[in-house]
Amino acid sequence: MNIITKIKAKINLLGAIFDKLISIQSRLIKIQETLGRIESRQLQSLDKLELQDNEFQVFSQWGEDGIIQMLLRHIEIPNKIFIEFGVENYTESNTRFLLINDNWAGLVIDGSPENISYIKQDSIYWQRNLKAVQAFIDQDNINKIIAENGIKGEIGILSIDIDGNDYWVWQAIDVVAPAIVIIEYNSRFGKDKAVTIPYDPSFVRSEAHYSMLYAGASLKALYNLGKAKGYSFVGCNSVGNNAFFVRQDLKPTAIKELTVAEGYIASQFRESRDEQGNLSYLSWDEGNKILSSLPLVDLE
Repeated sequence: MNIITKIKAKINLLGAIFDKLISIQSRLIKIQETLGRIESRQLQSLDKLELQDNEFQVFSQWGEDGIIQMLLRHIEIPNKIFIEFGVENYTESNTRFLLINDNWAGLVIDGSPENISYIKQDSIYWQRNLKAVQAFIDQDNINKIIAENGIKGEIGILSIDIDGNDYWVWQAIDVVAPAIVIIEYNSRFGKDKAVTIPYDPSFVRSEAHYSMLYAGASLKALYNLGKAKGYSFVGCNSVGNNAFFVRQDLKPTAIKELTVAEGYIASQFRESRDEQGNLSYLSWDEGNKILSSLPLVDLE
């Protein structure tokens, strides 16, 4: 066997191994989906109304998949459309299980061309009614992006996680009226202050401060904004980074509206970085010392 034949044989073998890995990955995803459906049915039979009691994870980063399923059992949503931005390549997101399990339609937005290319090559893109758009979101372009993709008025879920101007972007959105809003808050800002980072249309978390702690808004800032936009705060996930709001005219009496003090959860994950980009595992007090030296907008 000459060298060219050997190389061809190895290439064919690698191709077969790659195809097998893709097949295994596909089967594992199917198992994930099935386990998520089983979990959802079990929790539905218990019908617990506390958000954290309903948490389970299929494609969400934490327990958001379960919280969403619980809220949908109690809220009537005629227009089953979602918008989620800051999704990276959409393998980990708040709405992927919703798309697969509940057959919703949706729009996802990310600033990376590579991430959007990945999504469009994912089988989910032709199997489901999903649009993926590459854009760096700011308060001036978000309504245009949504409208240009044929979405306006009543929708089911808006999920915001852009690690920066989250407050300012939600404040700007008026082209849609979501039944449920999921938005990331920065628990390190505490529960007593209504603060956010100053608006900067080019804000990038990793460039704003090496620690990666400086981003977003406090829960109280989002609570006040939600009130002004007609939303009730109904709780946070158990790890303390996502807050859930339900439009007041759609909120059933069974789901309790909470105050900031009742719903605030301090995060326990340690994602701080040192100046070389390595995890530094700063304590709560050490992280707050850094944040105290950085500019914030007081919204009260």
